Amino acid sequence: MISMPPSERDLHAYVDHQLSDTDRRVLETWLASHPDEAAQVRGWQQDAQQLRAALSGALQQPANPALDPAMIRLHRQRQSRRHLASAAVLLISLSVGGFSGWQARELTLVRASALPMTDALQAYRLIAQQGMLPADYKVDGAGDMQRWLDRYFTQVSRLPDLTAAGFEPVSGRLLSTDEGPAAMVMYEDASGHKVSFYVRPPGPKNTFLPKGSRSDGDLQADYWSGGGYNYAMVSPVDTPAAPLLKQSLQF
Repeated sequence: MISMPPSERDLHAYVDHQLSDTDRRVLETWLASHPDEAAQVRGWQQDAQQLRAALSGALQQPANPALDPAMIRLHRQRQSRRHLASAAVLLISLSVGGFSGWQARELTLVRASALPMTDALQAYRLIAQQGMLPADYKVDGAGDMQRWLDRYFTQVSRLPDLTAAGFEPVSGRLLSTDEGPAAMVMYEDASGHKVSFYVRPPGPKNTFLPKGSRSDGDLQADYWSGGGYNYAMVSPVDTPAAPLLKQSLQF
């Protein structure tokens, strides 16, 4: 349970989607009657979104704790107390710009390859295999992954039911691509094997995909389109439950 009035830790947990649904509603009600704090929280949310957009293309960059949204917020607060807020804003702008340029280069390489859902495979390697980005949302006993996904994507297809293959959704991560905002939902089985469900818009040219599959090194991507979005299920090629996964997806 969060405290009232909420602590700074509670507000950071809200920005990072770490509150339960009940605590989130309580805090949103409190923010509605406290405009100054609500404006501060919106600023933090914008910082976090800019950081996700900058990092989404940096798939080969080593982990950097200084780029954690909470660390950036703390840095800016300290700079403000020293009357150097303008210098801090400039520094952050230059950092984001540098990463954005790297992201543009990476996305150009992806597009030139003309291979479907390469970004879904890259996201799996970055998050599931390398563990470089933390989850935005984690399922608990009362969690609802579908409701979390619906919060950001309208008319998105229902999450695949992979219980027959032994997999349950455990976490979600928001990302940014050249085609628009994306999300990856992580599934795990009792043995710790991971598969991911990836969704994003088709982009300005409405490049929808026929149902298909392809492998890329040690990974397999099954992809399709529907309801205005492109989807991919990514799994290791040696996943023991591969036949059951395809059956669950009707591939």
